[in-house]
Amino acid sequence: MNTSRRPFGRLSAAFAVTALTAGLVIGNQSKGISWVEASQGQETPAPVASAQELSSAFRHASSAVLPAVVTISSKAGPATELADGNQPRIPDGFKGLPEEFRPFFKRYFDGQEFPQPQPYSPRSERMGSGVIIDSSGVILTNNHVVSGNGQVVVHLQDGREFEAVEVHTDPKTDIAVVRIEGAKDLPAAVVGNSDGMEIGDWVLAVGAPFGLDATVTAGIISAKARGIGITEREEFLQTDAAINPGNSGGPLVNLRGEVIGINTAISTRGGGNDGVGFAVPINLARWVADQLITDGKVHRAFLGVGIQQVTSDLSEQLGLDEVSGALVTDVRPGTPAETAGLQAGDVIVEFDDVKIDSPRKLQSVVEQAEIEKQHHLVAIRDGERMEFNLSLQPMPETLAAAEPAEAVKESDRKEFESLGLELSTLTADMADQLGMDLGQGGVVITGVDPGSLAARGGLQTGMVIRRVGQMVVTDLDAFRTAVQEAGENDLLLLVSTASGSRFIVLERS
Repeated sequence: MNTSRRPFGRLSAAFAVTALTAGLVIGNQSKGISWVEASQGQETPAPVASAQELSSAFRHASSAVLPAVVTISSKAGPATELADGNQPRIPDGFKGLPEEFRPFFKRYFDGQEFPQPQPYSPRSERMGSGVIIDSSGVILTNNHVVSGNGQVVVHLQDGREFEAVEVHTDPKTDIAVVRIEGAKDLPAAVVGNSDGMEIGDWVLAVGAPFGLDATVTAGIISAKARGIGITEREEFLQTDAAINPGNSGGPLVNLRGEVIGINTAISTRGGGNDGVGFAVPINLARWVADQLITDGKVHRAFLGVGIQQVTSDLSEQLGLDEVSGALVTDVRPGTPAETAGLQAGDVIVEFDDVKIDSPRKLQSVVEQAEIEKQHHLVAIRDGERMEFNLSLQPMPETLAAAEPAEAVKESDRKEFESLGLELSTLTADMADQLGMDLGQGGVVITGVDPGSLAARGGLQTGMVIRRVGQMVVTDLDAFRTAVQEAGENDLLLLVSTASGSRFIVLERS
């Protein structure tokens, strides 16, 4: 430490200049200090005035939405795809996943041959946030906050608590609605228009991070229409407003205090905020919520095509003017796409006058379109513009149920608990999405408990079990029979991935 001292005269002079610059008048010390009060000061500089205006906008937005923000506790089983309390974690190194693989096991593909599932710990109680969207007691939140068929309790800002009488969820978008009874004339948040938000716009994230209710953080919209691989339907708003465990389900609001998103996920290496958070756009959340509260489920329209992203190399080969659109990889029989005449190799660039710049955009626009109504689609085929008129169908239940968390029955989960496995029968759609042939069938590993027999043996999520010993496994029943016949003996399994097959031994002894 430098302990040298300047001459007192220089120090006094320097202090006098500093004091005068700060507006501080020093007289005779015996008379004390004559402070210049704020009201006596000079006109506020323009930069300070601008900052004060921004601060005023923050105060207005906060006061507008805070009464409608709630804390939600859910006494349920382990949360699906959660990290460090309540936030879905994006796997490190998640890059370049083909669009057609995204609808299934998104979190299990990170560019490696056999990616490891995240070792999340079971939780008996989860905490999250929500926002009142109807004064009668309807609350918008995340699926991962309230899923699990457990007790859901809503904690209002005035200290009252209510147990939910209805909980409806949509795992595909991670949106849920909760309804409570007994509370009248609740303060409902004003809903904005997420399509009107632009990169750089100020936003506030509101919720209960780490259980600290009514917490407000500020940031900007960092990006739009983000796909990060944690849900099937993704058009996230990205923000640097601090989002932490417990913020899930809370509102993201603009400076008018209007809800423009539902805070859902963070990209983190340590479990906390790293300045990269994601919110479901309110326009999508509203479309989902309206159906959940009226019908208990979401009805989606169906075109019937497999699609992938257009790359620069593909753009050149297909004769496209720009690297944009949704490339059709297959057309399913008996679907609106087949009836209209779409073919593999077509690049869809417009749907009902909306520009399609990615597979994700096409998926979003099509699914929210009206069913059994005529729609107009434009595609590029061999460099030529093609126009199609078609009528969409309801999405088949088999596709709607392809979400891994919904495909596994609780009875199956418990039945194979001793092995540490969660399983589902392999379907043709699952095989396509995993890049495999259906063949004689099999069972898909949809979950592996950390430290379990299956984990120690090297089994990983996304593998398909084809055989147990000499018995061919065609479905869950066949697997169940094979395991029962093996008794307490070691299990010899033939497992497959997109890159090939191999044998694995589960040593029970």
